[in-house]
Amino acid sequence: MRNAETYGLVLYSQNYRENDKLVKIFTESFGKRMFFVKNFSQSKFASSLQNFSSVNLNATINDTGLNFIEDVSDTTTYKHISEDIFLNAHASYLMSLADAAIVDNQYDPALYAFLRKSLELLDKDFDKEIITNIFEIQLLNRFGVSLNFTECAFCHTTTGPFDFSYKFNACLCQQHFNEDLRRSHLDPNVIYLAHLFQDISLDELQKISIKPEMKQKIRQFIDGIYDEYVGIHLKAKKFLDGMSNWADIMK
Repeated sequence: MRNAETYGLVLYSQNYRENDKLVKIFTESFGKRMFFVKNFSQSKFASSLQNFSSVNLNATINDTGLNFIEDVSDTTTYKHISEDIFLNAHASYLMSLADAAIVDNQYDPALYAFLRKSLELLDKDFDKEIITNIFEIQLLNRFGVSLNFTECAFCHTTTGPFDFSYKFNACLCQQHFNEDLRRSHLDPNVIYLAHLFQDISLDELQKISIKPEMKQKIRQFIDGIYDEYVGIHLKAKKFLDGMSNWADIMK
């Protein structure tokens, strides 16, 4: 048990007993932690511990079991995300993905910073699909997945166009397409974008503009990668996928 101060992102909360709540917070200094808040609705912390909030916590951190909040300050609520159902869906998915990527109590300040920056950009109305794609691609290594989008698996040429082979878990150049007759038959720009998303900093995001048709192709490719190599099925992702139909109706 220790008293500590740390920044954190509120991932979600759930009811616990009659009036209490458990609030899961991704802390910068101690990883993801579950905090017990007694009489939540009457707590002075209730307004600060809403989803899509960034907070500075003074807390009692335990090595095992629940943690306890002593004070909350410097609360930032991502208001645009909270008010826009489409941004809300993307943000919920990113938070769920980060939650699934590492075990509780695992120290990962890089992932904390990456998630926080992604939420900040979503709240500023940067391209939500691109932010989500970049987050997904760069999170693959947390699931133990390492893919090379820069060279052919056979001759190691770095000159495209490339296609992707699930058989070889790698890219193929034109000279080796026949090595896998069931290769993905991707638009070559999909591989280019996957490589770009693998290395790009979110600070460079404003330089990218992608047409809707290409967004759909990269979406399908990343979904295939997650189905093949990660194998998680998040409720937030299912909800996000369903919202594409909503967008078409609203248009």
